[in-house]
Amino acid sequence: MSQQLWRRHPDSSHLAGPRTFVRVFVPRAELEPTVAWYEQLLGVERDMVMPYPEKDLALTAVGGFLIIAGTEAALAPFRQTVGTLLVADVGPHEELFQQQGLEFVQPRFRAPVGEGFTIRHPDGTVIEYVHHRPAAHELS
Repeated sequence: MSQQLWRRHPDSSHLAGPRTFVRVFVPRAELEPTVAWYEQLLGVERDMVMPYPEKDLALTAVGGFLIIAGTEAALAPFRQTVGTLLVADVGPHEELFQQQGLEFVQPRFRAPVGEGFTIRHPDGTVIEYVHHRPAAHELS
């Protein structure tokens, strides 16, 4: 698969509700076989390919699964986060969680696909919230 960022829908601002991703962690060599397995299982094709060279990772979305590939060392900091919620805008969520006094495991960050943060829910579950915005090559 291409090493360039590709998303069927590069802007999440239209979402009426979150898109939930279960995270699947695999060695880089297992990315394509894992993607193929989930495509066959779900009967859908991947709709996002997100190289993340700054973190030495490659991400691909298939249905409700976010497959994250990398070395054990590269994957280790991300393993405590069990899921990702793709939302229209992270701002309102961030404000709500600040008001509730929740622990921000990772404060707001900028990524190649948009912005996000990682939060610990009151039950202890660690979730990443992100919104996507088009990259320059996706605007044409």
